[in-house]
Amino acid sequence: MSNTPNTIQNLIIHQLHKEPNGPARVALSTAEMPINSAAQRLVDHLCQLYGTRNGKGFGKFEEDEHEYPMPALVRRYLDDANFLTFSQQLLAHLQVRAEQEPEANGGYVLIARVQNAAMDFVFVALVSEVIGTAVNGEMQVEDSIHLDMDHLRVAGRIDLGVWQAGGERYVSFLRGRGDVAAYFKLFLGCNDMVTPLKETQKLVKGLEQFVEQQALSAQDRDEVFQRAHSLLDEMGNDQGEVNLADVASQIFPDAPQALQDVLQHEDLGLVDGFVPDRRAIKPLMRFKAAAPEWKLEFDRASLRSGAVIYDKHTDTLVLSNIPDKLKKALLEQ
Repeated sequence: MSNTPNTIQNLIIHQLHKEPNGPARVALSTAEMPINSAAQRLVDHLCQLYGTRNGKGFGKFEEDEHEYPMPALVRRYLDDANFLTFSQQLLAHLQVRAEQEPEANGGYVLIARVQNAAMDFVFVALVSEVIGTAVNGEMQVEDSIHLDMDHLRVAGRIDLGVWQAGGERYVSFLRGRGDVAAYFKLFLGCNDMVTPLKETQKLVKGLEQFVEQQALSAQDRDEVFQRAHSLLDEMGNDQGEVNLADVASQIFPDAPQALQDVLQHEDLGLVDGFVPDRRAIKPLMRFKAAAPEWKLEFDRASLRSGAVIYDKHTDTLVLSNIPDKLKKALLEQ
């Protein structure tokens, strides 16, 4: 998504005032922001940053719309197209949730409706401000307050197309740490869904994509898969939860960031915090295939040992070291 042009349909920024262990209050904008080049750069940067961040949670809306009003608010907005009212209602709800979390901090709340070739979504981000240094027109140094976009900690996104189509994973949010992320999850009304089997399958898919992109030799590819299998098998046995940064550093220590970038790419939709399902890691060590007239499964290492030979010119597989039981059965046919 980071390379997909964004079309901003609506954009507004409000402010949430909140100090840790203090009350929350809001300062509301009275009009939407004009979509100029500065606004476009801001939204593009935040969307790109959000897309490349790992540690996101995924899910769908909670069913209790009285306790979790987000779906009702979004539905009403889509019906009446009043983005200003919608954004102000979101801020009132965010204020309530922030009041419930003592450690929550305030900041500028950006709310946008964005469309691109990949999705149509509502994006909400809480961005803090920092003091930098600038040189004014008189060549004097002075303080300059600006948005601290590179340290985005609180943000979420609602994929309107998937939601309206009845999908299961259309809400996402940055997990962050502790209760701070939890209050924003409650604000979004997200029922966080992590299915270990599906997440492990996506992790295996990401590893396969990585070794293909890196154009690794057969031996190097096998070593990556073996390290991954050993690590994930141990984590599954010990009920250890996946952290993508840690996993990448252990599986591919020579360039862990390259692997992490693949695993956390939003097209893969992989999340942290799940215990690997050991059933799903078998493809790392074994090939399994089927055709109308046969089924076949063998270790990847057998291609290196010569026990299985694939001849691409004749499109045939040759199996060696046939066990006696199988030989006897074949001879009886």
